[in-house]
Amino acid sequence: MELFLLVLLLILVVVGNKQFSAVKDAVNLQNTVISQLRAELLAFQKELRSRPASVAEQPIEPIVEQAPVAVVVPLTPPIIEPTTEPEPQPILATEPVAIHEISPQSEPVPVQTAASEPAVQPTPKPSFFQRFLAENPDLEKFIGENLINKIGIAILVAGIGYFVKFAIDQHWINEIGRVFIGVLAGGLLLGIAHRIRNTFTAFSSVLVAGGLSVLYFTIAIAFSDYKIFSQTAAFLIMIVITGFAVLLSISYNRSELAVMSLIGGFATPFMVSSGDGNYVVLLTYILILDCGMLVLAYFKKWTIVHFVAYGFTVLLYSLFLGGEIQGQANAPYAGGLIFATLFYAVFMAMNLIYNLKQQAKFSAVEISLLLSNTAFYYAAGMYLLAHVNQGAYQGLFTAGLAVVNFGLATFLYRREAIDRTLIYLLIGLVVTFASLTIPVQLDGNFITMFWALEAVLLLWLAQRSGLAMLATASILVMGLMLISLLMDWTTLYLDETTPLLRIVFNKAFVTSLIAISSLVTTHRLLQSQRSPFQFWLGQLSVTTYQYVISYLTIILVYFSGVCELDYQATHAFGFDANRKVLLGTYNLLFAVGLLLIARRDTLRSSLLQASGFGVSLLILFVIYFDPALHDSLAAYFQGDDASLIGFPVHYLSLLCVIGLLVLLNTLRPQLEPLPSFVRHIWPWFMGFVLVYTASSELYAHVVYFHFSGTIIPTSNTQKIDVYTEYYALLEQINKVGLPILWGICAFVFMYLGFRLKNRQFRIISLSLFALTLLKLFLHDLNGISEGGRIAAFISLGVLLLLISFMYQRIKRLILDVDSTQSTPEEL
Repeated sequence: MELFLLVLLLILVVVGNKQFSAVKDAVNLQNTVISQLRAELLAFQKELRSRPASVAEQPIEPIVEQAPVAVVVPLTPPIIEPTTEPEPQPILATEPVAIHEISPQSEPVPVQTAASEPAVQPTPKPSFFQRFLAENPDLEKFIGENLINKIGIAILVAGIGYFVKFAIDQHWINEIGRVFIGVLAGGLLLGIAHRIRNTFTAFSSVLVAGGLSVLYFTIAIAFSDYKIFSQTAAFLIMIVITGFAVLLSISYNRSELAVMSLIGGFATPFMVSSGDGNYVVLLTYILILDCGMLVLAYFKKWTIVHFVAYGFTVLLYSLFLGGEIQGQANAPYAGGLIFATLFYAVFMAMNLIYNLKQQAKFSAVEISLLLSNTAFYYAAGMYLLAHVNQGAYQGLFTAGLAVVNFGLATFLYRREAIDRTLIYLLIGLVVTFASLTIPVQLDGNFITMFWALEAVLLLWLAQRSGLAMLATASILVMGLMLISLLMDWTTLYLDETTPLLRIVFNKAFVTSLIAISSLVTTHRLLQSQRSPFQFWLGQLSVTTYQYVISYLTIILVYFSGVCELDYQATHAFGFDANRKVLLGTYNLLFAVGLLLIARRDTLRSSLLQASGFGVSLLILFVIYFDPALHDSLAAYFQGDDASLIGFPVHYLSLLCVIGLLVLLNTLRPQLEPLPSFVRHIWPWFMGFVLVYTASSELYAHVVYFHFSGTIIPTSNTQKIDVYTEYYALLEQINKVGLPILWGICAFVFMYLGFRLKNRQFRIISLSLFALTLLKLFLHDLNGISEGGRIAAFISLGVLLLLISFMYQRIKRLILDVDSTQSTPEEL
């Protein structure tokens, strides 16, 4: 049946389409005819107006076709020639637009609007191939002048090598002849390159690189395979080749030649290595090579050369540390430190020499090189000195770096043309190493205390001297202090090997207090700070840093107390319920104090965050901290725990809960505007916390007063008896005490709802009554004693009657208030 209907539907669609096509053709034909008639009519009217008046006054025979033109509107607008005289308006002026819009023959006229303008698309980032084509529009020229010469020199060197190998295999050339051919080939390439250096610059550079490569490998083969040269001779010859390459790069003014000479120079030790491991020769050669680059840096500012020399030096010196120092019994620590110092001095001079000569500014790359040079040197020195006299000289080494940078900063500060960025950087290094001196020489929490005091001192000196670099350094030192404090907490509080700390008066808590004092003093100093803190990546406003310090102070105060309390409670009571009760009381006290401080703040965001923290603590109290009180009571009275410290402490927790609810309810108007769901859910949340707290207190006090006069069980039989009695008592509280308590709470909510004219309190009261009745009839009646059943029923009945009486007594007043004064709280 469905298939039949589908086929029938298709047939109807086909037939309808044909019929619609026929109608469409007829309409199109009619429109064409009407348009022609209208055009003829307008032409006739124009001719009529152009006749003389005598002719125009003669009677004109009426035209039969004129009537339909007045009522039929053309679907396509005719082409009207401009005329000076006003033309007669059509009879139906507004209809042609409508008919024209729905005409299937007409085409929509495009209207240029702002929305129809094409949107400006972001220019896509060109690909590597597109950039290559843009930089090299003439591919033929690129291949002929740039690519072929590099391929050619590589093939030429390979061809020379193959020819020499063939001659060697055929015993045509002995060892000395082979070396001579290599030197001759390399010299020939250098001579040709020198000959064409002015006319074919790029090609000559490639020839120089090839010639140097041939010379390097020829001398290496002569030493390693043929033993023609001794190691010293081969070493000296390669130094000469490297020096010659440096001179060529300077005379030709080509950085690629300098890079080539560097690569060959740093490859030389591997070419002439005999496996003896003489580190003095290796490091001396690298030092000589770096001195050559220092000379080059005086004449030319070739950053790529600096990078290559610096990278190879760091790599080779790291290999020396890993092979000659690490794990060796009698390692050359003093020699390694001497060479590290010389490398540091050479690259420090290489960083400074050209810019100082030209009085140029230092770029971010050059600053980064200077910083990394200092960092690598300091790391190498600390690593080497850690094995000398148990690190006794590490503090002296750190102080020496501070003195060196201070002397350099003082020398450059007197020169007006020196870039101020370099001066500030050196001052920052002085402050950094001076800050590290005491921590390196001292141990543990003394580092944190020193940095806490120094951060304040640096900020104070910055405000007195006007040096912005000192203010920036104070931020960095403050960060180091916080990291060090976290390490102290981990070491002192969590390490089991640490001796037991005294309560409060221990080095961990005292260090925390000093760190907090540093943050508070910094916040007070920032109130007189005006200029922002400058960094290389940007600047930090004083207001933002004040907010950061405020939050850090709160976080530090909280975790200082938590760590100390948790440490002492764990060692005193273990990980039992008493520890949870103590931690819960501390958290609630902190939330109350935070709210009291935040209410004095004018910022709504601070009060909102403090309120959110308080609500979170109330939720944690319900689901985590308060149940620990009942676990503590059960463990104590059943003989599993020796302390009941949690029960007297919980009264403070109870006061904090009440205080939080009062504060949050009082401060709620200051938090407006709040989302509507928050305003509606707050009375329910407050009522839930109050009812839960009252129920928990009922359980705790009935259990405490019931078992307080009994003897704590010691044997398993006594524990089983107490266990049975304990849970039977809980069942009685649940079935008798809770219905009465909840009924009283519901009555109180109803009274408050009447008194404060708050509809939500009344709804909460009725809901709690309904829950109590459901619990009573569905659960509590089973197994309840006769006296408990009577007490529950009588109390609930009396309370319900009182509420009913109150409703009847002031029903009219409630209705009037609800209808005329509907506030957000009532709704």
